[in-house]
Amino acid sequence: MNAHLSSEHGELVVLAAAAHQNRFIVTFDKIATREDAERWRGVVLRAPWVEDESVIWIHELYGAEVFDADGVRHGVVVEVEANPASDLLVLDSGALVPLTFVVSVEANTRIDVHAPEGLFE
Repeated sequence: MNAHLSSEHGELVVLAAAAHQNRFIVTFDKIATREDAERWRGVVLRAPWVEDESVIWIHELYGAEVFDADGVRHGVVVEVEANPASDLLVLDSGALVPLTFVVSVEANTRIDVHAPEGLFE
């Protein structure tokens, strides 16, 4: 199934996408040449919102307080750092918490994690 994106220049359909050197090479239905691509430079593309309760959206992590399974607060999320194994929550306390340890998220309020012993030491 191809993704449909909207913009101020109209709709584009993603025909193919492939990872390449930490970026993506994307083929669109209306962009066949380099000149076509230049006309789309800087244009903001928008995708429809996906309603999926199992998805953690990055914008919901910032400003949330992080608590462990014992209810101990370990800091507030100030950044999300890309990491090949698992993206990391960067806390104002200096702690780094892999997203794989996140159990629940209340958008921009609270994040509960099930972290291994010693993570916050």
